[in-house]
Amino acid sequence: MPLLDDLSGFQFWNNTGRDYLVALAVFAGLFVFFKIFDRYLVVLFKKAARKTKFGWDDIVFDFFSAIHWQFYAYISFYAASVYLVLPELLDRALYYLLIIFIAFYAAQGLSRVVDHFTNRQIEKRKQSDNSSNTSMIKTFGTIFKIAIYSVGLLMVLANLGIEITPLIASLGVGGIAIAIALQSVLSDMFAAFAIYFDKPFKEGDFIIIGNDMGTVKHIGIKTTRIQSLGGQELVVSNTELTNSRINNYKRMQERRIAFSFGVEYNTPSKKLKKINSIVKRAVETTKNTRFDRSHFKEFGDSSLNYEVVYYVKSADYNVYMDVQQEIHFKIKEAFEKEKIAFAFPTQTIYVEGFKKK
Repeated sequence: MPLLDDLSGFQFWNNTGRDYLVALAVFAGLFVFFKIFDRYLVVLFKKAARKTKFGWDDIVFDFFSAIHWQFYAYISFYAASVYLVLPELLDRALYYLLIIFIAFYAAQGLSRVVDHFTNRQIEKRKQSDNSSNTSMIKTFGTIFKIAIYSVGLLMVLANLGIEITPLIASLGVGGIAIAIALQSVLSDMFAAFAIYFDKPFKEGDFIIIGNDMGTVKHIGIKTTRIQSLGGQELVVSNTELTNSRINNYKRMQERRIAFSFGVEYNTPSKKLKKINSIVKRAVETTKNTRFDRSHFKEFGDSSLNYEVVYYVKSADYNVYMDVQQEIHFKIKEAFEKEKIAFAFPTQTIYVEGFKKK
């Protein structure tokens, strides 16, 4: 054919027109194949994988779904360039660019796999009503992805002919200097790991640290955020939390309550003996309670003092306050019926030599 003869006579970079046609055909064929693979086969297999009970197939197709058409286009282009004789500098540049493409999309695919495991762990915790420390799981996922991209970068530099051993050594020396400068940050980060693995508390727990108390809302890599009873948000460093004594009320199955009150000294003994049964009835007729004891404890300075102990069958602070309030109301109403008066601080002063008229 005259056209093929003309193309055979055409030369550029020691390649004939026929060579360019072969390279173009290879590029077009591979690109169309990859597009069909990406558009139909991957999507089809991914839908089928969602219906299976195995997890590895979801991971494989999550990996492939992170690869975009630019990667397939360049792979097709590079495979076509093999059929051509190219200048050494251009051939090396294309090879280096291939290494960068492979490293980038491999890292992106592995990051998608990390996201898959992260989301799976979070979903498992939510399904089991244990959505604790999901923020830490996301943080670990971010750390793993940073590590993946860092390793990918080092592999690219190594394949580009750059000696990475001195680079790693210099990074090690620089890392020591950075670690010294960021000692408090690293301390908080390791404290976050300790909190996650040791689990002294988790998100949603009600805790008391010194004079501060509240509900844990977020456990971060450096700080933990606590929603206080007053409404404000407390931001506490993880190191401070791991070095403090923490009262965790969320894991408490029931709350032991002890309270005292006093009645007037002129209360008759007959009525004093009724007080224990009055208190017991007030506690036992209140929901979510378990009565323990009630005793005439002591003769106070200005009152006859009683001590009461009971249990609230809930760790919720609001439930405890509702129960305590109801018990107080019942005791007050019963005392009013029995004409028993609560004591208040009083003093009787006797003056020597003073006689009443």
